[in-house]
Amino acid sequence: MVVVLNGKTAELSAEINTVRALLASYSLQEKIVVVERNGEIIDRSLYEQTPIADGDRIEIVHFVGGG
Repeated sequence: MVVVLNGKTAELSAEINTVRALLASYSLQEKIVVVERNGEIIDRSLYEQTPIADGDRIEIVHFVGGG
């Protein structure tokens, strides 16, 4: 399936069919990211059940600490 991920076209395997699976494929910890799917912010508690479909626009904001 093809999605737009952070503004770039990305092809995902069939196994990456939920927000949680997408985050796992990029080794991102759910505690430090915000995910937006088609203009809507997804609540962390819904990552497992939020599907990703062909043509979706996904934005992932990853927070990093620093000093």
